[in-house]
Amino acid sequence: MGSKKTSAAKADSTLKLKFGLPKGSLQEATFKMLEKAGFHVNVGSRSYFPYIDDAELDPVLIRAQEMSRYVEQGALDCGITGEDWILENHSDVVRVAELLYAKTGRNRVRWVLAVPNDSPFQKPEDLKGKRIATELKGFTEKYFKDRKIPVAVEFSWGATEVKVGSGLVDAIVDITETGSSLKANNLRIVETLCYSTTKFIANKTAWKDPVKRRKMEGMAMLFLGAIQAEGKVGLKLNVIEKNLKKVIGILPAMKKPTISQLSDKGWLAVDTILDESIVKHLIPRLKEVGAQGIIEYPLNKVID
Repeated sequence: MGSKKTSAAKADSTLKLKFGLPKGSLQEATFKMLEKAGFHVNVGSRSYFPYIDDAELDPVLIRAQEMSRYVEQGALDCGITGEDWILENHSDVVRVAELLYAKTGRNRVRWVLAVPNDSPFQKPEDLKGKRIATELKGFTEKYFKDRKIPVAVEFSWGATEVKVGSGLVDAIVDITETGSSLKANNLRIVETLCYSTTKFIANKTAWKDPVKRRKMEGMAMLFLGAIQAEGKVGLKLNVIEKNLKKVIGILPAMKKPTISQLSDKGWLAVDTILDESIVKHLIPRLKEVGAQGIIEYPLNKVID
């Protein structure tokens, strides 16, 4: 029994998980999320090999567009990328967790087929024989092929909206969250081709390894806890027992608040979690109904 424990501890101590971090548009939001999750990452302006304060992780910066391919091949055990690039690369990977970055960055986005406002095209079928520019070339080709609509899809290196506005192509497939950028460029959406969110993904072989899987499941729990805490704070206060119902009545807690007895007879401590945006309105009301010793504190993680 003791030897088994020793072997497990040794396996854990030698674990090196190859972890892909997205370079580019997802990088800042991912690093912020990692920081709140407890992983401190440092990277030089020209380095692709960040430092992370976890001896079991071996991080590397990779473009999100390529991440799923390297994870599928096993060059990386796990990584963070968008669902759109998983679809683009037709990657067979494990989707460990969906990371909705809330206020820290990219949330749910969609890839849309768009044309100029004055274009005669009203549906995808109208683009038969036409030219479409996009960064999501493979997925777009498959989308039209599955619908038996022959089109010429060309890869766009950027400034995709300009190409259709200037007449270089007939339509584009581009990413949008609100559609405001498309409207600003006098474009209208014909069809939504797919939706995408940020995903924490794993190589299938690595996922079958119990040591690696336990590590990745722990990472996912911390990531989701950090995201869950985004925009929320903790609130502690003391209240005399007779005023408890009034206090509880104005607390919009995530769940029922924690209530405990204080050493002073008749006094209770209340601890809860709520949206930071409403605290400035609640504290004066709490004081009015008898709350005392009110403390607001920041949250890094909320683990259900």
